[in-house]
Amino acid sequence: DTNPTRTIVECTGELRKFNADGRLSSVSATENGVSTSAVKNPSRFSPPWTYLTETSDAKVAWKSLVDAVRSVDDRVEIVELTDEYLHATIPTEFPQGVSYDDLEFLIRPEDNIVMYRSVSRTSVFVYPLTQPISDKNSNLNRLEKIRDKLGWDILGMRQTGSNRI
Repeated sequence: DTNPTRTIVECTGELRKFNADGRLSSVSATENGVSTSAVKNPSRFSPPWTYLTETSDAKVAWKSLVDAVRSVDDRVEIVELTDEYLHATIPTEFPQGVSYDDLEFLIRPEDNIVMYRSVSRTSVFVYPLTQPISDKNSNLNRLEKIRDKLGWDILGMRQTGSNRI
């Protein structure tokens, strides 16, 4: 859906299953979202979570995380779930009705942390801007809601999100 004043770009090729090394992907400057792997893009980086405030048992922590993701919104659909990886989708909050957001979580029991990525599949650009219209931090806010439910800590400075249009 492109016209002279608006361009919509859709991308789903950055999911973990497309990464040979099994890591979560970063989030580029032309996408809305956050990731623990976006170390080269500070505006899209958010630090990992530790589950040690709840338990030292990775299996207990993983079950808690899966339950929290399922309960964060009635529209969440879990696409893939293993003992260490979760991929879920949810309709994009803003701009509404455009597409879906992908949520990915990866537990690293050896470090007692959870890595994550939440990104909108669709970016909307309005001429002449070269940055996507902001998702009003909906990806970041959803992740914070999940983390708050869990009572887990962040390992680093909390991401404040975008102040763009």
